[in-house]
Amino acid sequence: MVFEVIEVMGTYGFTPNTFARNITIDALFKIGCGDLAIKFLKETRRPNFLTFNIALCNLCKLNDLCHIGDVLRMMLRQGYHPKVETFEMIMSCFCKMGNTAEAHQVLGLLITLGITVSVNVWSMLMNGFCRLQRPDMAGKLLEKMVETGSSPSIVTYTTLIRGFLKSNMVSEAFNILNIMESKGYAPDLVLCNVLIDSFAKAGRCDDAIDVFVSMQSRNLAPDSCTVSSLLSTICLSRRFHLLPKLVRGLDVEADLLLYGLCKARRVDEAVDVYHGILLSFPGQDAYIHTVVMDGLTKVGKFNAAIRVFRKAVAEGFTLDVVAYTVAIIGLFMGGRAGEAWSLFRQMKEVGLAPTAHTYNVMVSGFVKERDLNMVNLMLQEMIEAKVELGSNTFLRLSKFLCRPYHSDSVIELWIQMRSLGLISSKVVQELLFDVVTESGKVDDGLIAFLDVSSITDLSVETSGSEDVYDVAASIG
Repeated sequence: MVFEVIEVMGTYGFTPNTFARNITIDALFKIGCGDLAIKFLKETRRPNFLTFNIALCNLCKLNDLCHIGDVLRMMLRQGYHPKVETFEMIMSCFCKMGNTAEAHQVLGLLITLGITVSVNVWSMLMNGFCRLQRPDMAGKLLEKMVETGSSPSIVTYTTLIRGFLKSNMVSEAFNILNIMESKGYAPDLVLCNVLIDSFAKAGRCDDAIDVFVSMQSRNLAPDSCTVSSLLSTICLSRRFHLLPKLVRGLDVEADLLLYGLCKARRVDEAVDVYHGILLSFPGQDAYIHTVVMDGLTKVGKFNAAIRVFRKAVAEGFTLDVVAYTVAIIGLFMGGRAGEAWSLFRQMKEVGLAPTAHTYNVMVSGFVKERDLNMVNLMLQEMIEAKVELGSNTFLRLSKFLCRPYHSDSVIELWIQMRSLGLISSKVVQELLFDVVTESGKVDDGLIAFLDVSSITDLSVETSGSEDVYDVAASIG
C-alpha cells in the first residue's frame, strides 16, 4: 500500500518528500528488499537524521556489515551523528559477527566525537577480543577505559578474567582479579562459576575447590552451574571422597546432574559422577541407577547401561521395576533379545510385577525381532494380567501382522484382548486405518477384529504415526 500511494503521488505530479521516502525505505527493508532500500536512500536528495537511522537499525537487524559501514560514512559526511544507542547497536553487530577490528574503529570514532562510552560498550568490545583469543587487546582496552574516566564494572573484570584464563594466561587473570578486589569489588556468583569452570578445565583442581570453599565466607549460594563444574573437578581429580564434604548442606539433585551430563553426551563424566555418588551416598535409592541407565540408553550406549545394571545387582543395590524395564529396553535396543527375556523372567522371580509399560516394551521388542512365538506368549501374559495394549505398541503390531507371514493365533489373542477391553475401539479404528490406508487392503481376520462389515466402515481420518519402538523405549 505504501508503494501504491507513492505511485499515485507521481501520477498527480507530487514528488515524495524526505518523510515519505523514509517510510518507503523502512518498508523496503521490512519486505526483504535491502538492496533496493539502499538504492532508494542514495537517490534521496535531502536525507535527514531519520533517513540514516532507519537504515542503520534495519541493517543491524540483518547483520549486513558491508552496508552498515557505507551508510555510517554517508551519515557522517552529511554532518549527522548516530545516537549513542545506535552506536552501541552497530558495535554489538560487529562484535557478534566477529568483526572486532571494525568495532574497535567505531569505538575510536565515539571517543573522537566526545561521546561518553558506556561500561556495557567497553565490556562488549573486550568480550569480542577475548572471543578472538586476543585478551592482550582486551587488557589494553581496560587501560584506555580507565584513561577516559570510565569505571569498570564487575562484568568488565569477569569478561577479562575469563578471557585470560581461556588463553591459559593465568598470572594475567589473577592480576586482573587483584586489581578488581583493590577497587572494592568482591567476586560474585558468576565470577566464582567462571573461576571454578576455568580451573577445572585447566586441570587446576585445588584452585577450583578453593574458590568453591571461599564462596561460603562470601555468603554466595552455589547454583546448578557451580555444582556441575565442581563435579567435573572431582571427576578429573578422581577425589570422590571430597564430594560429601563439599556438598554438605546443599540441595543437590543428583539425578538432574546425571541426566544433564548424559544429555550433553558427557557419558564418561556421568558414569564417574554416578560411581562417586554411590561411594559418597551409599543410601541412594533405585532411581539413581535408573537415571544413569536411561541417560546412557538414550545416547546409544546400550552396553554401558547394561553394565551399570549388572554391577548394581551384583553389589546388592535394591532395584525397582522401572530400573529393570530400562535395562530391558537397553538389551532390546542393543540387539540382545534373549537376554531381555531372561531379565524379564528374573524380575518376576525376585517378586517385581511387570507394569503395563514393561509388557508393552516386551511386545514392541519382540515385534522388532519379528519373533511371532514370543509376541504370542507376551500377549497371553498381558491377557492373564489384564494389561491394556498401548496405542504405539498396537500400531507397530498391526503393521507387522498385516504382512503375509502373520499368525492367525496372534490375531485371535488380539481379538480376545479387544473383547476383554484391553484395547479400546477408538485406538483400534484410528491406528488400524493408518495401516489400511498404506496397504489398500486388510484380511478377513482383521476385519473381524475390528468388528466392522467392510473397510469402508472405517470412517476415521488417517492418524500420524511414530516409530513405536522408539516411543516404547522412551522413559518419562
